Amino acid sequence: MSKQEAALQIISDERPLRRKLFTTGIIIGAATGVVIAFFRGALELSEDLRPYLADFLNAHGALGYAAWLFALLAAAWILNRIVSYEPMSTGSGIPQVKGILLGEMRMRWLSVLLAKVFGGIIAIGAGMSLGREGPSVQIGACVGQGISELQGKPRTATRLYLTAGAGAGLAAAFNAPLAGVIFCLEELTKSFSPLVLMATIAATVTATVVTQFVFGGGPVFHFPELLMMPLETIWLMVPLGVVIGFLGVGFNKGLFFILDAYDRLPKGIVRPLLPLLTGAGLFMVLPQVLGGGNRLVDSLVAHPEPLMMLLILFVVKYMYTMLCFGSGVPGGIFLPMLVLGAVGGSLCAAAAEAFGVLPGAYAANFIVFGMAAYFAAVVKSPVTGSILVMEMTGSFEHLLALILVSVSAYLTADAMHSRPVYDALLMRSLRKRRQEEKKSEKQRSIIEFSIAEASVMDGIYVKDFSWPEDSLLVSIRRGETEIIPHGTVKLQAGDLIYVLIEDREIDKIRKAVD
Repeated sequence: MSKQEAALQIISDERPLRRKLFTTGIIIGAATGVVIAFFRGALELSEDLRPYLADFLNAHGALGYAAWLFALLAAAWILNRIVSYEPMSTGSGIPQVKGILLGEMRMRWLSVLLAKVFGGIIAIGAGMSLGREGPSVQIGACVGQGISELQGKPRTATRLYLTAGAGAGLAAAFNAPLAGVIFCLEELTKSFSPLVLMATIAATVTATVVTQFVFGGGPVFHFPELLMMPLETIWLMVPLGVVIGFLGVGFNKGLFFILDAYDRLPKGIVRPLLPLLTGAGLFMVLPQVLGGGNRLVDSLVAHPEPLMMLLILFVVKYMYTMLCFGSGVPGGIFLPMLVLGAVGGSLCAAAAEAFGVLPGAYAANFIVFGMAAYFAAVVKSPVTGSILVMEMTGSFEHLLALILVSVSAYLTADAMHSRPVYDALLMRSLRKRRQEEKKSEKQRSIIEFSIAEASVMDGIYVKDFSWPEDSLLVSIRRGETEIIPHGTVKLQAGDLIYVLIEDREIDKIRKAVD
């Protein structure tokens, strides 16, 4: 059966296919769960070991600091090599998944999976303010695509498997199966497809079960039982959503500002090294802002900070997240975004308490609401944000307040013409790629070269010379005779050759003819 016939069968024979998708979804979820469990475990281990770094530095003095600096240099070199070898592994991974589903991008699933896992462990483990959740989505998508290709499925099935894997990755990262399903429907496919739903439900539930065997069944954030908001205070969700909506718009603007700033830097080790060295300095003065930040949220709930300290945490976490994400290393903004929302919510709670409109007992509620609102403002997916925060915090009694604050933040961001961050990142990536392709086309020229005596080209056949990629030998002129190029023509000293070639490859031909 051809792939076209298989694709037609998928469309026409939907009921049996649902059962197959459910079964395959379980396989995708199990495989994704295993990979994400390893990924999560390595990152949590790095967070557990981070406090011991201070003891190591104090115990070994200058020698310890020198070893630390060498480790950061090594990490920067490895990260630069990873993103140079596999450009699809850069950043969050969610825009890349969306680009693949739109047919605008292609992905080497195994290469990207390995680069994303180990690149993410190095970057986030070294303290960069990046999240594991965006990479987990792309890792799951790689697993789904890999299973589809190994089974020889048509592209129609590959898209379904890839989407299911992406949802499983998010579910495994956050221990939130329902949010994984809604994320696929609201953010990735932007449609309610029964086929996507069937495969994604099976994958997300299975992936969550696998990770719960490893990490337990508790929520990612450790919140006490939250008090129910009194009905007379529910109006506070609107101003809270407006304030967080403004902060979310600032997040998007800052993100693209720093990406443009990094574009002006030369490619190389300097890009990952800059945030790594900055993180080393922050480790000495404000270690709370390092890493993804889920432990910072737990700390805010258990030990509320004063207003000024909250402001410092928000500003530094925001700026360091921008610096880290702009470097292009593997790592996402999903978790740092939620952490900023939590700190923003805590700021608003402290201000409301200072003005006497909110009792201090409800400060933890504002942390939860701030996360949902920030997500809604930045990603423009209020339903996913509300459900995700409910599952992550284990707080299921506050759906009305979550929806109200999320919609308020969403409408605020929408009124300021802020685009969904992942859509905007995808459009930026596609625009840059097209500009580079166009620029590359403009730089190709037909160049005349004269073959000198005893040059590399003197006396060899056209087919035996290693011509630069995308170059074309257009013509050979020998005296007054023009020779049509083909592989069996032997080049001679004195020949004039005309080559269509990119400007950056001209020097290679020039050295060969001289």
